[in-house]
Amino acid sequence: MTDPKDTTQVLDGRPNERTDLIAADEPIRQDTMNWFVLRVASNKEGMVRETLLRKVQIERMTHLVGRILVPTEKAKVVKQGKMKIQETKLYPGYVFVEMQLEPDGRIPQDVFFLIKETTGVGDFVGTAGRPTPMKDHEITKMLLDSRKPEDEPMVKLVFTKGEHVTIKEGPFQSYEGTVDEMFPEKGEVRVLVTIFGRQAPVTLQEWQIAKTEEA
Repeated sequence: MTDPKDTTQVLDGRPNERTDLIAADEPIRQDTMNWFVLRVASNKEGMVRETLLRKVQIERMTHLVGRILVPTEKAKVVKQGKMKIQETKLYPGYVFVEMQLEPDGRIPQDVFFLIKETTGVGDFVGTAGRPTPMKDHEITKMLLDSRKPEDEPMVKLVFTKGEHVTIKEGPFQSYEGTVDEMFPEKGEVRVLVTIFGRQAPVTLQEWQIAKTEEA
């Protein structure tokens, strides 16, 4: 049976769950460790994280490497009339690694090779062999971005207020107008359309309109 207080449980690396999410009561740092920023290849953040987690467990280095995070944001996006969940990386090209350094500020040799020999990994932010620890306010923001959301993902619309759009579907097809207000929770947009010389508000589903230059 695992210890419920053991914070390493969140680092099981299972791909079927967003293990980069942390609980609100987790400490900013663990024991003598600190946070560092690792540069990685674009779109390889998740793969690098999962690989490092497995290697740390296999090599029994959990006393040297703690949490490894790739903060993301989930949003509901309406496309072609269908609601989809879209996950966006908040810090593309970076993975955050919590680890313990040697007294001289260098990465322990075993940890250095474990990380550097991972496909997609670049360098840590800092000088060669001596990564720069993140500042407290940077850690706090990063951890806040990694916390489990209390609510369902928000609906994210691709339009902005005042944007010029063209209606693609419905009784006002081919009419042009301006986005007046958005209703993300419903996936709807209110557009001001000129009808018989007067502006009138028309509420439409997001998929029924397009940016004028794309229509």
